[in-house]
Amino acid sequence: MVKIVLEGLKETEKLGEKLGSLLEGGDLISLTGDLGAGKTTLTKSIGIGLGVSDYITSPTFTLINEYKGRFWLYHFDVYRLEDEEDLLDLGYEDYFYSNGVTIVEWGDKIEDILPRNRIDINIEKGKKLDERIITISGQGERYEKIVKELNIN
Repeated sequence: MVKIVLEGLKETEKLGEKLGSLLEGGDLISLTGDLGAGKTTLTKSIGIGLGVSDYITSPTFTLINEYKGRFWLYHFDVYRLEDEEDLLDLGYEDYFYSNGVTIVEWGDKIEDILPRNRIDINIEKGKKLDERIITISGQGERYEKIVKELNIN
């Protein structure tokens, strides 16, 4: 597990872009944290690192948005879901186990159906206005490597 304190929006964007540049098809990221902590901001930056040129928005009411970059980016927001059953109609497995990169905001709500091998990122607001505390953990060899690369630089 890695804990990173980010001082402002620019540092959050830099981390997201770096993470996006390290991701490959089939990777999945579960984002958790308080409302307004920066999950969508981080997702936008990851998209930039993946080469997505479209404007990335939160799929709060649509559940999923798709973007083309180096790999397809599948951006889920499951905040409004009642339970995991709601994802069955979407064919979530086609996304989670695809050759694209999947980011799930509020992933803790669907923990039981997320793939075991993934990156978990928790974002908390810090004591200062724009400060964010990011906790990143990886499951699986590939994710441990990514987490290590993020921590070194």
